[in-house]
Amino acid sequence: MAPHHIAPNRAGARVGATGAATLLALMTGLGPAIGGGATVHGGDGQRHPAGSRAAAAGSRFVPGACPGTSEPVAALEKARCGFLEVPENRARPAGRTIRLAVAIVPATSATPARDPVVFMAGGPGGDAFDDIPFLVDAGLNRDRPLIVMAQRGNLHSQPNLACPEIDRFAVRAVGLRYDDPATERLQLAATRECRDRLTADGTDLSAYNTTENAADFADLRTALGIPRWNVYAYSYGTDLALTYLREHPGGVRAVVLDSVTPPQTVSLPWTWGSAREGFDAVVRACAAQPRCKERYPDPYGTLTEQVRKLEAQPLTVDAAPPGGGKPVKVVLDGGALVNLLVGNAVPAAEVPAALDELARGNPQPFARARAAGAQPDVGAVAHGLTQSVACAEWVPGHTRSAVLAAGREAFPGWPDRVLAEAPQLPFQHEACGVWKVPDRTAVQRVPTVSSVPTLVVSGTFDMKTGASWGARTARTLSRSTIVRIPGIGHFVVPRSPCAQEVLASFFARPTAPDTRCVKGVEPKPFAIVPK
Repeated sequence: MAPHHIAPNRAGARVGATGAATLLALMTGLGPAIGGGATVHGGDGQRHPAGSRAAAAGSRFVPGACPGTSEPVAALEKARCGFLEVPENRARPAGRTIRLAVAIVPATSATPARDPVVFMAGGPGGDAFDDIPFLVDAGLNRDRPLIVMAQRGNLHSQPNLACPEIDRFAVRAVGLRYDDPATERLQLAATRECRDRLTADGTDLSAYNTTENAADFADLRTALGIPRWNVYAYSYGTDLALTYLREHPGGVRAVVLDSVTPPQTVSLPWTWGSAREGFDAVVRACAAQPRCKERYPDPYGTLTEQVRKLEAQPLTVDAAPPGGGKPVKVVLDGGALVNLLVGNAVPAAEVPAALDELARGNPQPFARARAAGAQPDVGAVAHGLTQSVACAEWVPGHTRSAVLAAGREAFPGWPDRVLAEAPQLPFQHEACGVWKVPDRTAVQRVPTVSSVPTLVVSGTFDMKTGASWGARTARTLSRSTIVRIPGIGHFVVPRSPCAQEVLASFFARPTAPDTRCVKGVEPKPFAIVPK
């Protein structure tokens, strides 16, 4: 889904260049993995012996410096880095080559396992290197090296499909109605400006898709000479991981899918059901806590009342961004309120209280969350990849009326103007009319059938990718373990100590992980504001 990140808290410094000999020594240290002798599939469609360094024609790994990051990432101080060079479009092997930044973070264990973990980030368009501190804190590199690659088009890769035009629009958007035609015109103008700039530079926007993305990871494993590895993916990364598992099954020991986005299902209408499922879970959890139930007896009724009221009469208020700075003018209408909730801009444990405060005339909890959009990290999100994937794989096959129908089913009685725009993806049909990439649904909306051991992790409060989709996706994964963590939203493992225990157990014993801790997990107490 649309790019998102946990607020960072990190220390460390940028690393310098890394010598090829040192990096290759680390590669050799990975050694043969469990179950060696598997067949791997190179990006050229040919089959290569496990451990072979053959990759798609024109693909190779080049050791080099770790990328500079906007904030220091301590784990990169000991990492070995470089670039994977791959064809931009594998259907045109004589075309240009692109470069994808790679970091290999060593295991903290003195006796690490020989099969590393490769990370597939969310978005599409999210910065994988920005996630490294959360992955390390969650223990992803405790017993195994952790491999992080910036997906094609993302920050730190070349070309970078950032759209500062869209980032600048986002600054203006906080002071506009969320679903107003004037807002749509500005968004489409920014999208068109970005597209025109990227295509003028020779970028083949049609090549930035999940199939090519998956082939990049297949080429990375082959180029590094890794016989077998494990995959950890979240959000859009699970869409990518399932595509990778379907198209390049060789060399995959185990897969973890966190906050599942199923490729055969993801679409604009699909987003409304997930939003309702996650909010209903918050309501049930509040009702299960006596203090919350007594103080906030009907959060859903309050939400419905406020969506209707704000859509009819938007509020314009000044609010200070959470990151500090001068207050900015923000507009809160029904669409903005819904998208702040779906995007977890207000933590779930504070949602009943924030809705009650809004109903009592205090919009600041939501206004401050909206004001955060006035301080984007310009260039950090590869909106170009977001648009190319969404417009080729998620939007085709469903009309605007289908989005509205799904919204009406999920939230009966809400204003059509709110329900006409998919959460997190407003005006996406119109944006795709500007972006102009081919429909790829015939090859992408396909379920993955696999016997590779898979851990499917969902958070019950997830309003982006509803928890029920974990179990549904697992129906075609014959050796899957399904875990639902109560009281957690999107991107579960970094937020849940229990999920981290289960993940470590799964990587140690993929067919028999220890999930007992889940039974003892309960949502945190909800915030209570005195009357």
